[in-house]
Amino acid sequence: MTITAITGSSGFVGKALVTVLRARGHEVRRFVRPSSGSSSDTDTDAIAWDPATGKIDAARCAGIDTVIHLAGENVASGRFTKLRMHNIDNSRGPATQKLCRSLANLPSPPRTLLSASAIGYYGDRGAELLTEQSGSGAGFLADVGRAWEAGTSPLAAAAARIVHLRIGIVLDKHGGALRRMLPAFRLGLGGRLGNGRQYMSFITRTDLLAAICFLLERNDIRGPVNCVSPQPVDNQTFTRSLGKALHRPAILPIPLFALRLLFGRITDEALLASQRVLPAVLQQHGFSFQHHDIDRALRAALA
Repeated sequence: MTITAITGSSGFVGKALVTVLRARGHEVRRFVRPSSGSSSDTDTDAIAWDPATGKIDAARCAGIDTVIHLAGENVASGRFTKLRMHNIDNSRGPATQKLCRSLANLPSPPRTLLSASAIGYYGDRGAELLTEQSGSGAGFLADVGRAWEAGTSPLAAAAARIVHLRIGIVLDKHGGALRRMLPAFRLGLGGRLGNGRQYMSFITRTDLLAAICFLLERNDIRGPVNCVSPQPVDNQTFTRSLGKALHRPAILPIPLFALRLLFGRITDEALLASQRVLPAVLQQHGFSFQHHDIDRALRAALA
C-alpha cells in the first residue's frame, strides 16, 4: 500500500484529496500543526509538524512514499495588509524549505514531492499564452511563487522527484474564490472587475484532484505543471457565464478604485492581473479534463 502524507489536509482542496486518495487505496497521513487542535498522540494518521521551525515527528514519517504539500496562508481570505502579505510570503517559501529540509534528513526520505505553487508565478502578462516553459513575472506574488518553488531544493538534493503544482483559480461552491463571489452574484449584484479584460485561468476542484492523482502515478513527470483548464477566459466572459449559471444578471462592474478600497495592497496583482495559462504538460501526457470550458466548469462547481 502506498503511504502518502499531506500538509494542508484540513483545507478546501486538502480535505477532499484525503477522501479521494483513501478511496484509491492510499494510506494517508496528515501533517498537523500544533495549533490545529489535533494531536499525533491521539490521531493515528497525524504527524506533528511545526511550520515555523520545520520540525516533524520523524518516527511517524517511516514508510512515507510521497508528500503532497498544500499548506499556506489563504490568498483569497481577506484584505491585503502589510502583515497579511508577510504571512503569505512566510507560509510559502520559508515554510516549504524548512519542511523539505526535515524530510530530506529522514532515514528514508520520500521519493516524490508534489508541492503547491500558483500561476501568480507568471505575473501580469496580458493576453500572452503561458506554458510551463514561460519565465516568471514581476511583482509580489511572482516573487512568492519563485521562493515557494525554490523552497523544495533540500528534498530535490536528496534525489526526490519534485512536481510544482502551479494552480489556477479553483472553482467549487464550497470554497476558494467562487464561494466569496456567490452571495453578490445570487443577489444580481455581480459584475466584471475593472475593465474585465484580464484573463482568468481556472480549474474545477474535481479536475484538480484528478490531476494530482494523475501526477502521483506518473513518475516520468517532474518540474512545473500548470493545473488549469485548457480554455482560460477573460473576466468579462467569466462574469457573464456565472450570471447565466445562476440565472441572475451580472451587469454591475466593480470599478478599480472600489476594489483597491476593499482589498488594499496588491489588489492589482491579486484580482486584476491577467494570466492566460495553458496546461501544456498535462495535455502532453494525456490527462483528460472533465470540465474544459467555463460554462461546463461553473455548472459542475455549482452542482
